[in-house]
Amino acid sequence: MSLPVDDGRCFACGPENPIGLHIRFEPDGEGVRADVRLAPEFQGWSGIAHGGIAMSLLDEAMAHAAGYAGHRGVTASVQVRFRKPVPVGEPLDVRGRVVWQRRNVLGVEASVYDASGTLLLDGEGKFVSMGPLDAVNDRRNPNADTSAKSR
Repeated sequence: MSLPVDDGRCFACGPENPIGLHIRFEPDGEGVRADVRLAPEFQGWSGIAHGGIAMSLLDEAMAHAAGYAGHRGVTASVQVRFRKPVPVGEPLDVRGRVVWQRRNVLGVEASVYDASGTLLLDGEGKFVSMGPLDAVNDRRNPNADTSAKSR
């Protein structure tokens, strides 16, 4: 399998995806975090995010945590705990970090909180590193030239 390429069309974070979530993660201590407000289009039950969308928040936080740790990787497994409904239209705090590494496998965890700091869902997973983040000249590579980032 060739290295994964970030062409800007990722459903969760891609700026070029017209129907995506457009999440922007920033480094935060040991990992990454993002402020998110889900649009009503992403609901399941009235006022509550669809479970798959909520899980996407965790998966993306884990992927960006792996990237922050220098790895270009793919999800191998994720285990999620839904603790409270995730509201649409309200501020959410999404966090992720790498907790261990064994060879090319990363142990990652992520969580989503509401504006008052209440834990809504969390999970842990395993990511397989496909190589260093800077191995491909694309949008995710912090050393990429600007022409690659604007694709």
